[in-house]
Amino acid sequence: MKHTLMTAKADISESLRSKWFLIYSIVFGGIIALLFAFGLTESRIMGFVGLSRLLITYIQLSMAILPIFILITTVRSVAGDRDAGIFEYLLSLPISLSSWFWGKMFGRFTVVFLPVFLAMAGAIAWGVIQDMEIPWSIFLFYTAMLFSLSWCFLGIGMLISTIARSPDVAQGSAFMIWLFLLLFLDLILLGIMIQQQIPSDTIVAIALSNPLQVFRTASMLLFDPQLVLLGPSAYLILDHFGEFWYLVWAMAYPLVLGTVAASVGYMLFRRGDQL
Repeated sequence: MKHTLMTAKADISESLRSKWFLIYSIVFGGIIALLFAFGLTESRIMGFVGLSRLLITYIQLSMAILPIFILITTVRSVAGDRDAGIFEYLLSLPISLSSWFWGKMFGRFTVVFLPVFLAMAGAIAWGVIQDMEIPWSIFLFYTAMLFSLSWCFLGIGMLISTIARSPDVAQGSAFMIWLFLLLFLDLILLGIMIQQQIPSDTIVAIALSNPLQVFRTASMLLFDPQLVLLGPSAYLILDHFGEFWYLVWAMAYPLVLGTVAASVGYMLFRRGDQL
């Protein structure tokens, strides 16, 4: 545990000095600033106004930006260190492979999650200063959702980085996975399945195996309990899960998926050739 924490601390320090972290923080902080500047708190959508309206927009933008940022920056962690020859020094140090791998993951999670959370917390703090009504339930729910989504794609990124033999291959693979999930999110591939007359239960099950689709649907469920925007598929989701259990699924499934992906990545990393 000591070596794991030391590795996590070293990864955090390295990330804080990198340019990608500066850009990453500016992006999410800038989104909140622009949403305030454009007067989004004065607009209304489905009865939501003020900070609730702002957080709904922020969570939708985060869903599009956060996964690709995490994947692109994370896949270079293992593949980049291998390419730079760092493992030659690592194997000569009294640090186990598990301490290095999980320390790397915990450190990277801290770095990728905090800017997203702090930007949202900053919006809440500004709302308190401006004496706005604070939507605490929405804030806590979206915090849990962003936590789960960040862990999910971090685990996927660590898996890709252990399989790929070079940073370029790792980044290309990460982009293809992100694009593949977006195709399911936009119902392009699901539309093809419908044309082939695949049963609706199967189509919905495939859609809900996509962490991006799960995140999107759960974020919609908070301000649209009947999921009117999803059309007939909402009946299948609500009949099988119900509102409460779907929210539980939306938070638990990405966490489990990320943990499984990271665990598989660690086993491949431990058994593979480190040089």
